[in-house]
Amino acid sequence: MMFEKIALIGIGLIGSSIARAVHQHGLAGSIAISTRKAETLAEARALGLGDSYTLDSAEAVRGADLVILCVPVGAYGAVMADIAQSLRPGAILSDVGSVKEHVVKVLAPLVPKDVSLIPGHPIAGTEYSGPAAGFAELFVGRWCVLTPGPEVAPQAVAKLRGFWQAIGSKVEIMDPGHHDMVLAITSHVPHLVAYNIVGTVADLEAATQSEVIKFSASGFRDFTRIAASDPVMWRDVFLTNRDAVLEMLGRFLEDLSVLQRAVRMSDGPALEAMFTRTRAIRRSIIDAGQETAIADFGRPHGAEAPAVAEVSENSAFVARADHGGGDDA
Repeated sequence: MMFEKIALIGIGLIGSSIARAVHQHGLAGSIAISTRKAETLAEARALGLGDSYTLDSAEAVRGADLVILCVPVGAYGAVMADIAQSLRPGAILSDVGSVKEHVVKVLAPLVPKDVSLIPGHPIAGTEYSGPAAGFAELFVGRWCVLTPGPEVAPQAVAKLRGFWQAIGSKVEIMDPGHHDMVLAITSHVPHLVAYNIVGTVADLEAATQSEVIKFSASGFRDFTRIAASDPVMWRDVFLTNRDAVLEMLGRFLEDLSVLQRAVRMSDGPALEAMFTRTRAIRRSIIDAGQETAIADFGRPHGAEAPAVAEVSENSAFVARADHGGGDDA
């Protein structure tokens, strides 16, 4: 048992997966669950995800030595205002959001001095949401990035690292700003592109749209899986990581214009050179163990398919069965 009490604020895909993994590995004496919707709380209770359930987040965190925020990042300010005075001295406060500089900016001023703020980001998810969507194996073999400030005691960082490793994650320590730039290109911009492409199809006239859907090849089909991710969570991601997303989106558009010119000019050598470079990136992801070379992106089919869904897009680090989902909550 690593913690006496863990409080999960929010119990969607990521929160419920954490709860299941904690139960499976016996990592806490008890789990307190809080969410703002009574129906979601009732669903979590019916699934047996925790030991106590409440709509009052301040009540949930009392006595907890680990508190994890599993709500969309846009809600962090309001949640923190509710729980700040109820946090246990010596507790670790963390989260699962896809953006880290914003988390530090919003949470740090309200965190009591005797509480260790260690923002976190488990890079794992599916396009599904809600308490029933979680599963204990979600984090196995996936990266979890932690972005502690220099003021945080090494012992606290080591303890949280050990927690994520215990539920199957590989852990990386990173600067918040660097995290946001990396995730902008590996996750956030790809989601934006997916939303845009699927939106273009939605704008087509009905006859053409039905044909596109009917004859969807794997490329467009996988875009729709990404674009099915939680809209509230991804709205908040783009608003809170705006600068990094715009920087990477600008680079993407510049490169896209080069490809556009190559197609217009029938420049075969330029197209082949680009496609050769990108193929090498794909190979490097497979070599890094973050993907499989099995056809159809390694997705299981038929009787082999898991009941909830395949592991999904949340970044290029994640096996491509496509926070958004996302990455939470």
